[in-house]
Amino acid sequence: MKLYYSPGACSLSPHIALHEAGIAFEAVLASTKSHKLQDGSDYYDINPLGYVPMLELDDGTRLREGPAIVQYIADMAPLKNLAPASGTLQRYRLQEWLTFIGTEMHKGFNPLFNPAMPEEAKQISRDRLSSRFVWLDKELAGKEFLMGEHFTVADGYLFTVVNWAKPLSFDLTPYPHVLAWHARVGARPAVQTAMKAEGLLK
Repeated sequence: MKLYYSPGACSLSPHIALHEAGIAFEAVLASTKSHKLQDGSDYYDINPLGYVPMLELDDGTRLREGPAIVQYIADMAPLKNLAPASGTLQRYRLQEWLTFIGTEMHKGFNPLFNPAMPEEAKQISRDRLSSRFVWLDKELAGKEFLMGEHFTVADGYLFTVVNWAKPLSFDLTPYPHVLAWHARVGARPAVQTAMKAEGLLK
């Protein structure tokens, strides 16, 4: 199994999930700038959309899109409880979280990465993100993780996205529950291992 990733990008989420699941895999660096692999081959030949993550199974089947990939990983290691069982209301709650993170948080940060984006547009994005963080902070009050007492793949995805706040100078101090949750997730051995593998920690 191969995970195509770029350091610190949203591919960190399945990278974390694979370590949490204890599944053997090969991490393949795919530059999101040059779209080249380390051997010089064209990443567009792997994923015509050009972005990460991409999970390649042992039979050559490829799976795109982080929320789909992390659920697949979770289902490969059901005893790790990284996702509720398929068909249960709790599984749909997980999908609810994954959708919120992808559409409201992940995409909310995207304009801030774009140097061509006018500052006025970036401020609109910051204001919208702030409103989402206010809601998220309330949701995390009194909880260990997004779904309650157990870490799930949604926590790994949100952790990846929240990591972008610091390099983008997005202030998280107004959100103490988010900060406490982020510290808890960041201290997990699997999260530390994935971040070290991507050069994000010494």
